[in-house]
Amino acid sequence: MAAKNETAQESVDGPYYLENVSIPDDSEDDYQYEEVLADGESSMAEEEEDLETAVRALRESSNEFGSVLQKLSSAKQPISHIPEVVDDFLRNFLVKMGMTRTLDCFQAEWYEMLQRGLLKPELVEFVPDAYTHNQLLDNELKNVQRERDSYRKASLKAADTMIKLQKERDFHRLQHKRVVQEKNRLVEDIKRLKKHYESYEPALKQLSDKYQVALKQKMLISLERDRAYGQANSLEATLRNAQTSPPILSANRDTGLPPKQDKTQSKSGKGGRLQNDGIAFYDQDNNPTKSTAQKHLKDSEFPMSSHVNPYLGRIKALGSQSTKSSGFQLTNSVKAHNLPISCLALHPRKFIVASSSDDQLWRLWGMPVGEMIMTGEGHSDWLSGCSFHPTGGSLATTSGDTTVRIWDFSQGRCILTLDGHTHATWGCSFHTCGDFVASCSMDNTTKVWDLQSERCRNTLRGHVDSVNSVTFLPFSNTLLTCSADKTLSLWDARIGLCAQTFYGHQHSCNHATFNPLGDTVASCDSYGVVKLWDVRKIAAMITMDTGPDPSNQVAFSPSGRTLAIASNDGSVKLVELASTQVSSLLGHDDAVQSVIFDHKGEYLLSAGSDGSILLWS
Repeated sequence: MAAKNETAQESVDGPYYLENVSIPDDSEDDYQYEEVLADGESSMAEEEEDLETAVRALRESSNEFGSVLQKLSSAKQPISHIPEVVDDFLRNFLVKMGMTRTLDCFQAEWYEMLQRGLLKPELVEFVPDAYTHNQLLDNELKNVQRERDSYRKASLKAADTMIKLQKERDFHRLQHKRVVQEKNRLVEDIKRLKKHYESYEPALKQLSDKYQVALKQKMLISLERDRAYGQANSLEATLRNAQTSPPILSANRDTGLPPKQDKTQSKSGKGGRLQNDGIAFYDQDNNPTKSTAQKHLKDSEFPMSSHVNPYLGRIKALGSQSTKSSGFQLTNSVKAHNLPISCLALHPRKFIVASSSDDQLWRLWGMPVGEMIMTGEGHSDWLSGCSFHPTGGSLATTSGDTTVRIWDFSQGRCILTLDGHTHATWGCSFHTCGDFVASCSMDNTTKVWDLQSERCRNTLRGHVDSVNSVTFLPFSNTLLTCSADKTLSLWDARIGLCAQTFYGHQHSCNHATFNPLGDTVASCDSYGVVKLWDVRKIAAMITMDTGPDPSNQVAFSPSGRTLAIASNDGSVKLVELASTQVSSLLGHDDAVQSVIFDHKGEYLLSAGSDGSILLWS
């Protein structure tokens, strides 16, 4: 009976199950329960065998009965493989409906009557297949209804999503149309502006040419005026000397006495000093560049540009000596700073070197021994450059804190802070007279500071990117700047105007400097390209590729025949300008940031990111 019930349960695909009821051993009646066998199994098997035999006989007897068999087989209704008895059907029904108490009563009474023989065998029959089939269909219907509900929810959600996407599509389509219309309108405006610009381009070019010509004429006139004022002052002083000196006596034939010689003595006054050679010195009151509008009481005056470099003779003498760049060898190494060194500067007269570093310190070193003399501290950020005063008594430093500081060696402290740049300052340079210092900055400008009035006299604007270096032409009011906009410019520091711009670099210019004679400019860029420019012809003379590593600084030897290049590959490259032969000095562990020669060209100093100063001789 239990085996039948389990098999019947497997045939029904629904939430029906049979409850396992156990009868305890200490039952009230002492009847021995036995398993009831199914009586219908053998009969059903025999019927199936008879049916198959009959079908086989019909197929073998004649072909004319084939159609009849097909009709019979098609008309045969599908029945359950294992029928379900009445009591199991009732139990499943009660379990399905949740009638547990009724189920308990039914089972107790059913088994009691069955064991006592009160139930007749013909009453215990199989449930018709229709009921079982209806239960299966009911379960399938419920499953289909659940699937339908889930599909309906999914379809509703998909419909909402589709409507939302359609709205977004329409919105983006409208936005796209609007953007396309604006783009077309802008294209038309650009075409119209190009045509308008082309119509003005010849006039702009003509005006630019006129401006350059007028600027050159203005500079020439300014120089001629300065020279004329100098000559006039000289003549006035000579005239005053002639008026105040004793008369010259001629020889007396009668007495035979020799005439008195004219002893012209030097005089000093507001008109300037005049010596026996007839050279007029700088007169501050009669300076033609003196500004009359909004002048500060303590403002200094720019010296006249007619002065000649007094060291030209020594430069020519050094140039006549035969020196070879390949002869430099490392003789001393000084661990100057813990962080990278950004710049080296040489004292005007002594073999003393100043170094500036990222550790916010500057230091003075006695060379060639490498003894530290002084340390300065005061900037709030890294130092980028330094420059000695022409007298050698003070030092100017630039820093990432946007300021320029002046340090006095005798007082051992900062005596002046120049604040006006809006970004980090990269370098500085003193005028030969010592009253002015120029600084360049990342804010695309160069400023000329007056140390007497402690204010900015001129701001040089023209570069469109960071100005990386600045230097004065010795004994001149001309400034040289180089910028990350790939150009170099010459400026008149008195009026703050650009006199000439050099074009030719393809990458950011890192440094530029004059040769000792002042007629050639050397520049280097961030791809290692070094160029030599003729100042008089405003043209590039030589182009050398020392890359691909950047070149950080260039320096001419005192003779002007050798060029030193600080390279980012950790080497110092030396170029013989006569033959453009390049040699390398290896010794640094990191990029070389600065190189300088000593006063006679016997020593070469280099400093870099390894914090060391190397001395080559």
